[in-house]
Amino acid sequence: MPGSASRRTVLAAALAAAAGTAAAGAVPASASEPGGTGEGAGAVAPATVANRFWSTFTDWRSGAAEGTRAVAGSRPGLVLDAPLGVTDYTDPHTGLTSSWEYARWTSPAHTPAVPATEVIASWNARTPAGTWLQVELAGRYADGTTTPWFVMGRWASGDTDIRRTSVDGQTDGRSSVWTDTLAVDDPASGLRLVAYRLRLTLHRRPGSTLTPTVWRLGAMASDVPDRFTVPASVPGLARELAVPRYSQNTHVGQYPEYDNGGEAWCSPTSSQMILEYWGRRPSAAELAWVNPDYADPQVCHAARYTYDHQYEGCGNWPFNAAYAAGYPSMNAVVTRLRSLTDLETLIRAGIPAMTSQSFRAEELTGAGYGTSGHLMTVIGFTAAGDVIANDPASPTNEAVRRVYRRREWENVWLRTKRYNASGKVVSGTGGVCYLYFPERPTAAQRKALQAVGVV
Repeated sequence: MPGSASRRTVLAAALAAAAGTAAAGAVPASASEPGGTGEGAGAVAPATVANRFWSTFTDWRSGAAEGTRAVAGSRPGLVLDAPLGVTDYTDPHTGLTSSWEYARWTSPAHTPAVPATEVIASWNARTPAGTWLQVELAGRYADGTTTPWFVMGRWASGDTDIRRTSVDGQTDGRSSVWTDTLAVDDPASGLRLVAYRLRLTLHRRPGSTLTPTVWRLGAMASDVPDRFTVPASVPGLARELAVPRYSQNTHVGQYPEYDNGGEAWCSPTSSQMILEYWGRRPSAAELAWVNPDYADPQVCHAARYTYDHQYEGCGNWPFNAAYAAGYPSMNAVVTRLRSLTDLETLIRAGIPAMTSQSFRAEELTGAGYGTSGHLMTVIGFTAAGDVIANDPASPTNEAVRRVYRRREWENVWLRTKRYNASGKVVSGTGGVCYLYFPERPTAAQRKALQAVGVV
């Protein structure tokens, strides 16, 4: 099956069970809703998505620093300055216990424009060998009660100090963490998260002067209404970006320790395509570990360094964004968009996007497969408005470029409810995408990113 869908399937079943078997005629969101809107954007209908990212020197100074320090410069960030103490961490995937100096930074409480049913954190950082970081999120409900601190990821650029991991089994009986997503258990109850804080804990080997550096930390809060179909958008752009083409199936059977090999590598393969579009790729030295007989070794590299040892897959959304942002002068976020019009805005400015969708084989003409979770790269639109996608589930690199019918593709990407092959109601991703873009985008690129609520 294309993509690494095991955890997405669990999430879909859980959300469908919580929401009940909604009628297929559920009222879709208005076509005029602002999608991915940031705070302060003019809205003609209630927003469904709100992003907040901390990335400036002022941002880093606004939080509560406990042994961390904001650093200025061309790319302001947060570093470990004076450790609070030493803590032991037992890695659940190796069984090894190690001691680490640590320091913390906690964001101010943030009230998003959208009281949320889901919150997804993402971060841009680099952790030299001998360091790692933890991202946590705590929310406040509309009734004034609060969640505990939920771990949204224990992450390192490499994999020699700790095993990069999400944390299962986190719940307060009202919301739960599903790998990378904090989700209200029963959205139909009306329960919403109306505020949240993020907390960073930076770790290093005792006695060293090493430090992680974090350039961006934020979250996407959303309350996308249940919908089996979405309104059709009007085509508005004919353009195709020259994005490299890689097939995940070139790597079938390679490095099965990373999610059973290439057949499940839709996310890292898509990440690598977009990174190379922006001119970034691993060096020869960084690829030295890959079997020299393997084609496109950089895809193997991306799989290894996006792998989530708890999820047992390479499809952790923030881990992919963090991997991409580890390359020089790159930013990366996880967000949701409203429509293909938003994607056209990005493509017009030269920004491709990675999108997450699920569908039965007959729902997407020309795909030739069905999936409960799959990542593609949208690279353009035809004159008729159809979607041009680099689909990594293709058999060869040459076959990766696909043209999918606009109306079909739009619906399988943006809906939040669908029927699976057994006729059971399960969830869709509701417009989730990853956006990778340069630290200093052009004026047109910045305007496009602002239009979808990212910067």
